[in-house]
Amino acid sequence: MAAETSTLTIISIPGLAFDTDLAFLQVVFGYLLARVIISVLFIPQYFRGEMYTAYQLIERRFGRTLYSLTAGLFLVTRAAAEGVRVFAVSIVVAIAIGTGEVASIAIITLLTMIYTFEGGMAAVIWTDVVQMAIYVGGTLVGFFTILHAVPGGWTTVHAMADAAGKFRVFDFAPVLHKTYTFWAGIIGGTFLTTASHGTDQLMVQRLLAARSERQSKAALLSSGVAILFQFTLFLMVGVMLFVFYRGARPAGSSDRIFPTFIVQHMPHGISGLLIAAILAAAMSNLSAALNSLSSTSIVDFYLRRNPGMSEKRRVAASRLATVVWALVLFGLALVSRRGGRVVEVGLSIASVAYGALLGVFLLGVLTRRANQRGTIVGMACGLAAEIYVWSATRVPWTWYVVIGTAVTFLGGYAASATERKSATDSHG
Repeated sequence: MAAETSTLTIISIPGLAFDTDLAFLQVVFGYLLARVIISVLFIPQYFRGEMYTAYQLIERRFGRTLYSLTAGLFLVTRAAAEGVRVFAVSIVVAIAIGTGEVASIAIITLLTMIYTFEGGMAAVIWTDVVQMAIYVGGTLVGFFTILHAVPGGWTTVHAMADAAGKFRVFDFAPVLHKTYTFWAGIIGGTFLTTASHGTDQLMVQRLLAARSERQSKAALLSSGVAILFQFTLFLMVGVMLFVFYRGARPAGSSDRIFPTFIVQHMPHGISGLLIAAILAAAMSNLSAALNSLSSTSIVDFYLRRNPGMSEKRRVAASRLATVVWALVLFGLALVSRRGGRVVEVGLSIASVAYGALLGVFLLGVLTRRANQRGTIVGMACGLAAEIYVWSATRVPWTWYVVIGTAVTFLGGYAASATERKSATDSHG
């Protein structure tokens, strides 16, 4: 739960509810369904052999070429999406202490790199646990602080929010161009989380860290309950801020509304706790990303070319990779300063590649006919389709993974069947 929660969730989800309603919960319901699918399809595959990254499953099924392509695609897209998350925390720090965005990005990146560098996976997981307690507890304090600050308390909040349509969750409109409908949420949310938790090394390394397959499934399924509570909490904070400000936006972008309230309207002790909570979430997610980017770089690429390396040199290479990726994320965070609502920018970037990755994994897990060459053709088609939809259409991000997965799976299966038929004819 801590690994998949970032600063985007804490500052941008309340802003989303401030501008709209509770419709984002439809996507969260898709997140829950995906956890069941991953427990049935992916986790048993990962625990059949001793693996350290998701992409070793691809190598076992297809071969080294596709293995390198999927691992490389993970590195590129995870770094791009993480750059947006690093930028998001600079918004908070800039509002709180006025250091400016660039200095804020540098501070967070450096501090997180140090403890990831020194502690490895154990440090990442345990700091995640502590930081999650801080930001969930801090946000609960913020919830009751806003409630106390509104004259009339919950009665006023309920009356004003209900009149403004803020409590609406479901939208059954059968349209493709709306981001948050029931169909986009359930289908798109399911595909997105199946890809992120089933194929992304950031989450897969946590599933692999469990003591057994059963424990891994229990952790994943139980986290769904916590995720539903968490997103409901952050969305309700946004609804209450709408009532507190009487619908008038107090800051330039919706991402700045919750941090602005924290700094300007909360007692210093509580505001300090909440700023700490938001920074904790940023460092938690960034440390997880640095660890997964480093491990994929070393295990899936560097050690392939240097198989006889000593343990001491392996640790040194891993630490160097952590430093390099920290510098890359710092640069990407600077680039990310131009964009819309940060949670949607981050999800859009991640979704562009997730469809192709999930299509490849499904071809490997669900079919026996798919081969490496045909799957590479399908992956290229799926990635091209997602880039086109992202850059040249009005289709919202909630459908990107669905489209990419379908094109990759169907294209890869058809290309494999065609190649198999051609090989049979030539031998016949």
